[in-house]
Amino acid sequence: MNRNNKKILSWAFYDWANSVYSTTVMAGFFPIFFEKYWSNPEDVIQSTYQLGIANSLSSIIIALIAPILGAIADKGSVKKKLLILFAFLGVVMTGGLWFVEQGEWKLAIFFYVISSVGFMAGNIFYDSLLPSVAGKDNVDYVSSLGFSLGYLGGGLLFLVNVNMYLHPEWFGISDSSTAIRLSFVSVAVWWGIFTIPIILYVPEPSKSHTIPIKDALLSGYQQLKETYIHIREMKIIGTFLLAYWLYEDGVATIIRMAVKVGSAMGFASSDLITAILMVQFIGFPAALFYNWFGKKIGVKNAVMFAIFGYGIITLLGYFMIERIHFYLLAALIGLFQGGLQALSRSLYTRLVPANREAEFFGFYNMLGKFAAVVGPVLMGWITLITGNPRTGLLSIVLLFIMGGLLLKKVDFEEGERIAMEFGKN
Repeated sequence: MNRNNKKILSWAFYDWANSVYSTTVMAGFFPIFFEKYWSNPEDVIQSTYQLGIANSLSSIIIALIAPILGAIADKGSVKKKLLILFAFLGVVMTGGLWFVEQGEWKLAIFFYVISSVGFMAGNIFYDSLLPSVAGKDNVDYVSSLGFSLGYLGGGLLFLVNVNMYLHPEWFGISDSSTAIRLSFVSVAVWWGIFTIPIILYVPEPSKSHTIPIKDALLSGYQQLKETYIHIREMKIIGTFLLAYWLYEDGVATIIRMAVKVGSAMGFASSDLITAILMVQFIGFPAALFYNWFGKKIGVKNAVMFAIFGYGIITLLGYFMIERIHFYLLAALIGLFQGGLQALSRSLYTRLVPANREAEFFGFYNMLGKFAAVVGPVLMGWITLITGNPRTGLLSIVLLFIMGGLLLKKVDFEEGERIAMEFGKN
């Protein structure tokens, strides 16, 4: 394997490493275990609201710190150091869920919120390394490869975790509750071990002028203000970020809340787990297929198609009754989810000026995560006041409609030209 391929694969393997968190913890066992074990299993409406608040709290934190972290990373050339810091914050806090006893829902939320911050902040610096490992000719493929490996890795560990939960005796585990708590530990171990390749083989992007991290803190804050001004001036990138904010809100909300909504609608835990596994294993080839699809119809058009598909999926979710409906919707999500997120990330790289990747990806991640403040609270609040989780789910369709309409207005050719001129300054 040549050096460049090793760098690309090592970068993509971080998706393999940390996607187990979004699968086993965020989408899978935490929502189920929170309702059945840590919160009040007799009040699904209240636990839905509590989980929505927990997801929104972590998103608020990352939304506030993401742009500053990105600016600091660029000024001090510490993208990798900050990636390692937040990755292992997530690892430690995820492992900490093992110690949370039954009924301790506030402590569970604490560990979940901090581990989510580690997961999301780490992704700022992971994303910002993409332009340094991939060129313009292969950035769509490399971004899709990362998501594809993430689906595969997340699905494989979750499959093991599911069997631990359903058949604890196979693993010498005393009961299903202990199996779920051990699953959180397995996520921490997996995440930590498979972060090693990106540490070893992906270099910090070289920069002619770097400053100590202490000075980078002050300079980064000043740079943040300048970046905000530049984004306002670069109307194309501002329009894209607003569109991304809206449709990613819908995606993030469905990722975080779909299992909880399914549980509130009366689907069995085994049905919910099967649906998550379907998303992972369909998402693995689908993310790579979507890269090919984007080449055929254009990357922007492929993203638009996925947004439309997600809107239809959410609308159909309002009407689902039978278990087969839930499975069909899971299969459709698997087809669109990885492609939408991978190509959105690579689209954005076209608009980012050189040597300011972490800074601009800080805004990108800020808006993506700040969007997840609105969606879970909106869904939880509407569910609370109507007593109907279907109505809460339906509200998310508007986010896809508005995001798609805004994205349609973005001229990426002009955006690339402006980014090149800006990068020379």
